[in-house]
Amino acid sequence: MSFAETCPCGSGRPYPSCCGALHSGARVAETPEELMRSRYSAFAKGDVDYLARTWHPRTRPADLALDDSTTWTRLDILEAAGDEVAFVAHFTTADGPGRLEERSRFARRGGRWVYVDGDVAG
Repeated sequence: MSFAETCPCGSGRPYPSCCGALHSGARVAETPEELMRSRYSAFAKGDVDYLARTWHPRTRPADLALDDSTTWTRLDILEAAGDEVAFVAHFTTADGPGRLEERSRFARRGGRWVYVDGDVAG
């Protein structure tokens, strides 16, 4: 991995100093939006362990297998307020481009933000 690699979250920063630092455990997300961005990057990079670590145990699925045929292409944050983040995640599959729009809810657990659940639009 090159230090010049731009982070998938759309920050424009190098991955190692952006979401990569959260994925490696060098630091934790300070806000729900930062956690949302890091989770999107984990989906884009196939980092199932990070997704499991940042998902509330009450709502985390038993199987976190990711679909290798999905390529995540862009994240748009629509709104970040309090413990909720609304976003659109763009992707491509063999069937073509698609989008996932969700309003996610986060909570503090053990001093860290975790993903609780979300409402998917349409």
